[in-house]
Amino acid sequence: MKAMLIAGARPNFMKIAPVLRELRRRSHRALLVHTGQHFDASMSDSFFADLDLPEPDYHLGVGAGTHAQQTARVMERLDPVVAAEQPEWIVVVGDVNSTLAAALVAAKVRPGIGCRLAHVEAGLRSGDWRMPEEVNRVVTDQVADLLLTHSPEAADHLVAEGIPRERIVFAGNVMIDSLFDTLTRTAGDAPWQRHGVERGRYGLVTLHRPSNVDDAERLAILLEALDAVAGELPLIWPVHPRTRGQLDRFTASSGLHLTEPAGYREMAHLLDGCAVVITDSGGLQEESTALGVPCVTLRETTERPITVELGTNRLVPWPPTAAGIAAAVAAARRVPRVSPPAIPGWDGKAAARIVDAMERQPESAARCRLR
Repeated sequence: MKAMLIAGARPNFMKIAPVLRELRRRSHRALLVHTGQHFDASMSDSFFADLDLPEPDYHLGVGAGTHAQQTARVMERLDPVVAAEQPEWIVVVGDVNSTLAAALVAAKVRPGIGCRLAHVEAGLRSGDWRMPEEVNRVVTDQVADLLLTHSPEAADHLVAEGIPRERIVFAGNVMIDSLFDTLTRTAGDAPWQRHGVERGRYGLVTLHRPSNVDDAERLAILLEALDAVAGELPLIWPVHPRTRGQLDRFTASSGLHLTEPAGYREMAHLLDGCAVVITDSGGLQEESTALGVPCVTLRETTERPITVELGTNRLVPWPPTAAGIAAAVAAARRVPRVSPPAIPGWDGKAAARIVDAMERQPESAARCRLR
């Protein structure tokens, strides 16, 4: 079997790495394509080292741009690669622009070369069409041949949208494969010590969504809240490049430690060691739940409802206020950290189930002819 795996942005790498390793372990030919959607070395190259990923077979170098520009560039540059390699499978993960672009390329060339499209993390839905990721998810799922879900409600979303059940396979959360593997391989790391804080006695912050960091009024509210929280609990904040430019006029309190973006290995240990994580990231909602770390999510909705249902994650009252955010963090801190909940498929073995599904799916199930 010949598979082409597509990664472009930081969240993709930890999902792709276990699948790539599992394919190669079983002697399948697996090609890695890095679209270059994240082109900053601190946002991309370090992840390859931390996840023990090989150099990509192709680097498309699409760089920055609007959502439409990035999607178009990936399509334009990926199309000849697919034509040259003729893969049996194209594997996309998550919901970034590179995911949508590769899915559209696969759909366009499918009738000619017969390749199939597998979508890892299919069926996530926030219901918020203001999020570009929601568009990417829904369109990718509509053109996929194999939809690999990671939580029970995802299959219901897909069936409700007209996806036949025979194309849907529950695989589990492959991102947790990378998290557990990294924490095990690098046990003993203690990155919080560089900030002069103790394990379990600091909070971790990440912010990157345009709706939060590109809106000056919204960002001012978030910064006011973080400053208030940092007066009682030191906060470590690895600042995303898109956020850094918005903070030029902000003077952080001594309790708010602004740092350069953290690599995956460092971030995994910072998360494992913190008392609470304050984030607008989808992945951190899941990783914190897998570790039993309280999470406060700075978003109106979440496509990871299981994290809220299990009680490890809470959404701030919306629209956000500094007082509301501070109260949500205080409430999260009052809940003692507990043993991580046992979630089906969040066991570090999702990659094996993904490859099993790819090996089992008959060619007759492929959507080689458009309806």
